[in-house]
Order: sequence, then C-alpha cells, then structure tokens
Amino acid sequence: MSVWSATTVGDKYHCVQPGSRYGHSNNWCPKLNKHKCVMSGETPIQSADGLHTPAYLSWRKLQLSRAKLKASSKTSALLSGFAMVAMVEVQLNPPNATKVPPGMLVAFTVCTTLLVAVHMLALMISTCILPNIEAVGNLHSISLVHESPHERLHWYIEIAWAFSTLLGLILFLVEIAILCWVKFYDLSETAAWSACVVLIPVMIVFLAFAIHFYMSLATHKYEVTVTGIKELEFLKEQIEMGDQDARMNNLTLLDQNRVV
Repeated sequence: MSVWSATTVGDKYHCVQPGSRYGHSNNWCPKLNKHKCVMSGETPIQSADGLHTPAYLSWRKLQLSRAKLKASSKTSALLSGFAMVAMVEVQLNPPNATKVPPGMLVAFTVCTTLLVAVHMLALMISTCILPNIEAVGNLHSISLVHESPHERLHWYIEIAWAFSTLLGLILFLVEIAILCWVKFYDLSETAAWSACVVLIPVMIVFLAFAIHFYMSLATHKYEVTVTGIKELEFLKEQIEMGDQDARMNNLTLLDQNRVV
C-alpha cells in the first residue's frame, strides 16, 4: 500500500496509487480537473480565480528565476571554458621576435581574467541558488512557494543573469578581437585589423539588440501592470455601484414600511 497526500491552495486531497486495495480507480480525487497530485510530476492547474493570487504570482517568479539561473549557469560554464582554452593554447613569440604591442598583451591578459572571473561569479551564484529553487519547484505545489528563496535573493539572480548574458558576452566578443590581434599580428597586420573591423558592427548590433530587448521587456511589464490596475479600478467601481444599489433598496424598503 502506498498512500500520499497532496496539498493545493486552500484544499487538501488524498490520492491512492493504482493497484492499492483501498482504491479501484486512479482518478478518484475530487475536483480532478483543477488538481494534480504533487507526486504525479505535473504542474497543478489553477482556476481563473487562482491566477490572480499572490501565491500564483510568486510561483511565476520562481519559474522565471529558475529558467534564468539554468541559462546563466550553462552559458557561463561554456564561455569560461572557451576563454581558458584560448589562453592556454595561444602560442606567443619571445619579446625580441614579435611585433605585437605590449599593451595588446596586457589587454589580452586583463580581458581573459575578467571574462573568466565574471562567468565564474555568475556560475557560483547559479550553483548556490538553483538547488534551493529546484527543490521547491519540483514539488509542483503552489502552497509551498514561500519556502523558495527566489524573492529574497532576487537581486543576486539578476546579477548572475546580467553577468552571464550581457557583460560576459561583451567581454567574449572583445576577447575574440584581441586574440585575433595577438595571434595574427606577426603574420599579417591586415588580418589582425580585419578581425577588429568585422567585430565592430557585430558589437553594435549586439548592443542595439540588448537595449531593444530590455526596453521591450520593460514596456511589456508596464502594460501588464497598467492592465491589472485598470481591472482593479473596474472591480472597485462595480463594488461601489453594488453598495449604492443596496443602500437604495434599503431606503426603499424603509419608505414602504413607513407607509404601511
């Protein structure tokens, strides 16, 4: 016999696994169309009223934070590995046999160090926070969302996301340009300059997309917030109209009683 209980927002249900002697059907939960067991591995389906609760809003933030941490951890691990390989595998000539400017070597060292450090910081934040969020998110129960630290650690999650996707990618593009300069300057100055010329428009397009994306995301959040405020104002007007109608009905009943 294997019996477990699943808790949703405000309701408690008990489910029995198929094959148990206490249950002949595996779908005997009340309100099955609005409820999924925690142990079934499915996200609970919320009613229309439940979509506007603070718990559901926090649950959506938890899913977004989890997606950001997963993306930042994968990106940071990949790009930092590329930077380390590039630094180790690059072959430099002795100072008396190279025409590469010393400042370019210094820039290569600083850029590589910053690239690895930024991605390692993002990876550390993701690795520390993600298991705590996954432990709550995998339960698929909105009533347990308050146990996740995603609200308290919101700024750390945003820092990891920004370091991995914005600052880290910019440093990676700069790393490519400096690496091409260090690698090909002794062979051909034209090749070194061509890498910089090609990466300049790429950098401009990258920054333009990043700015446009964040502006579009901010506009979308603003529109959603305005829509929610309008809905609240509409509900407020309906409640006030209902109160006025109730008062008028009460006054009418009082006048009728006085006449009688």
